[in-house]
Amino acid sequence: MTIFKNPAANLSRRGRNYPGNDQEISEKLQIFNKFGGGVLQTRFSMASVLHSRKWRFISREPRLGHPTGRLSSNRLWEPGVLKKSMPARLALILFAFTAHLWAKPFLIEIVDNDTRRSVPLMRVETVNNIVDYTDNTGIVTFDEPGLMEQEVWFSISGHGYEAKADGFGMRGVRVKATEGGRATVEVKRIDIAERIQRLTGSGRYIHGARLGMILPAEKPLLNAQVLGCDSVNSPIYQGKMFCLWGDTNRASYPLGNLHTTFATTPLPGEAGCKADGAIDYDYFKSDDGFVKGIAPFPGDGPTWLGAMVTLRDKTGTEHLVATYAKIKSPMTVTERGLCELDPAAKEFKKVLVFTNATRLFPDGHAVRDAKWLYFAQATPTVRMEDNYETWKNPALYQNVKCDAAFTDAISGNPFKAHNGSVSWNSWRKKWISIFTEEGGTSNLGEIRYAEAPAPEGPWRKCVKIVTHDHYSFYNPMQHPEFAEVDDRVIWFEGTYSTTFSGNTNPTPRYDYNQILYKLDLADPRLAEAEK
Repeated sequence: MTIFKNPAANLSRRGRNYPGNDQEISEKLQIFNKFGGGVLQTRFSMASVLHSRKWRFISREPRLGHPTGRLSSNRLWEPGVLKKSMPARLALILFAFTAHLWAKPFLIEIVDNDTRRSVPLMRVETVNNIVDYTDNTGIVTFDEPGLMEQEVWFSISGHGYEAKADGFGMRGVRVKATEGGRATVEVKRIDIAERIQRLTGSGRYIHGARLGMILPAEKPLLNAQVLGCDSVNSPIYQGKMFCLWGDTNRASYPLGNLHTTFATTPLPGEAGCKADGAIDYDYFKSDDGFVKGIAPFPGDGPTWLGAMVTLRDKTGTEHLVATYAKIKSPMTVTERGLCELDPAAKEFKKVLVFTNATRLFPDGHAVRDAKWLYFAQATPTVRMEDNYETWKNPALYQNVKCDAAFTDAISGNPFKAHNGSVSWNSWRKKWISIFTEEGGTSNLGEIRYAEAPAPEGPWRKCVKIVTHDHYSFYNPMQHPEFAEVDDRVIWFEGTYSTTFSGNTNPTPRYDYNQILYKLDLADPRLAEAEK
């Protein structure tokens, strides 16, 4: 077989007089054996090896691997095998390092049988419990030694989706797992909302990267060393989208950033900030490359920020402001107040501290209605005039009394709402609330949709749009800035985590991260919420 037609004769412009010795090459092989040798299988046996300057094969037949998959360097350097030709040795090393590129894994792609879009966060499991999950490309790569080149059963499952069952009720597919082969599995979406992608954490495109695919994200595997984070706010400020999250995990130690993580993106719809493409976060970082705490306020415990919003003062100047809280275990607030971003320092600074008697303060997500600025979770709790000066004066805050009595649109059963967000929808011509049900079939894992003629309500019938199997999905936030088709198609994200579910088996890479969903308001299953 031909490996190189005319490979880099530029490996050495000195040809056979390349400076080096056997000890140097032996050291390089030891490095290869330690870090790269495992990619070679015993089947990678060459009928011959490269010869010197003509780059042709010679007759000796050393194997490139033995049962451990490592190079057998004691035979590679026998007299007559490589003729002591340095260019040939380097070529062989180059071949060894790139051999895995030819050994492509088996690919399983999972697609929504309605939209034909690939589905992330789908569990793929063999009979002997080898488990992996589809990445943002909707694929899993499989190259288990001993199970290749034969038929393998893969069980397919995932929150809100299901594969077709066979006669025994088994949901999955039986396929021959071949090197470089591919299988596409269609799944039915049970949820009304469609899962689109994971936004944060490591390995968002791990399987696509293994296949050498061209990926949409600038940093598809790891960005600013962030492994996980929760609870987002994302207003527009100074021509960018500014995003904040709570406690953030890092790769190098179990404790990461406890004083709020911050990042910017281009404006929604621009390259690097597309809901159906990739959202590239430019994190505020410390000198070590990990995210910096942008609210390092003194006192014990983490600093959490929320209710972040852009406000203008009387001169028209923009201010990016938020409510902060100092947290003491277990989730007890020891101090709360207002803070504002100092763009030069890239940190938030305190504006005022609320007294212990303060019960009315901005919380949740901001939403505008004419001259009013509301702060809401599942429903609004506070409103004020929409300007910077009013925000700085708690005496001007107004309590919002909502008419809310949520019931399930199908069963009529009442339930309690947890956190969420509210926005105006021009297609429905209603106010929409997307929130987490408190309790539910999966604790803090069930997402509800409701609508009302005014921010204050009345809020009544709700439809479940996302469900989870023993997993939490909390603090959902709508993204009106991504809306499509005259506001008919909307987007929201939330935190996928075991934290409140009681589940002791977190999903690798996905746990404690943000996941984006898409909702088509024309879906007839939402009609009950209109009544």
